[in-house]
Amino acid sequence: MDTQCGDLSAQSISNNYSTTAPPEPVHSTGAHRTEGDENAGGFGELTELPIEINERRPTCLCCGRPQKVCLCPFMPVRPLEVSTCLYIVQHPAEESRVLRTVPLLAACLPPEKCKVFVGRRFNEERNPELAAVCRDPKTLVLYPGLDAENLEDMKVDFSASVHNVLIIDGTWSQAKDMFHRNALFRLPKQLLLRPLRALCSFQLQHGAQVHHSKEHLLRNGIYDKPMPTNKRKIKRMEQLVSNSTL
Repeated sequence: MDTQCGDLSAQSISNNYSTTAPPEPVHSTGAHRTEGDENAGGFGELTELPIEINERRPTCLCCGRPQKVCLCPFMPVRPLEVSTCLYIVQHPAEESRVLRTVPLLAACLPPEKCKVFVGRRFNEERNPELAAVCRDPKTLVLYPGLDAENLEDMKVDFSASVHNVLIIDGTWSQAKDMFHRNALFRLPKQLLLRPLRALCSFQLQHGAQVHHSKEHLLRNGIYDKPMPTNKRKIKRMEQLVSNSTL
């Protein structure tokens, strides 16, 4: 009896459990679509759209510009014979610009008359040739600093000897930063005032807006941006106001 009761109890529990278990879900095609299924279907349609592949425009190997706006037909057939040697210190960001002008200049001059140095920092150990040029009294740097002079006002006979010209290639802020971070660039005489003023005047006549420098804004108390909390940046701003290093 005990055995039969045990068997009957087990069987009844098994039967009860089987009757209360939920039925297996039945999926039918196109029925009971959930919100996730609908979204998946929407993305599925997007994946069927054609993919546009942006190919890089072919560039000229000589001037470095896109072939559609190549300037080679307007450049000299042979390099120009000049007595002045150009030394260009180029900010690294300028290398990626499509419409950069240094390749055009280099294509017009002999290789020994136009040399390009790329970087932000330069010193005598890593750049002995450039350091020697900067120390040469016959070297001029194109930079509109406080000590800059007009070329016409210099009492120099440029036809008597070969001169070097140092050019800083970059945006205004990049060129200014490179000029003040490299003591070598402050050794040659500075010039470029009159052409710079003419350029600014031309731009203002054709709709350019006047932008004051950070030094001007700080000195006149009209700098409206939040002041930095970094000690190095604070010291830099103090130098801008006092003009102790510029």
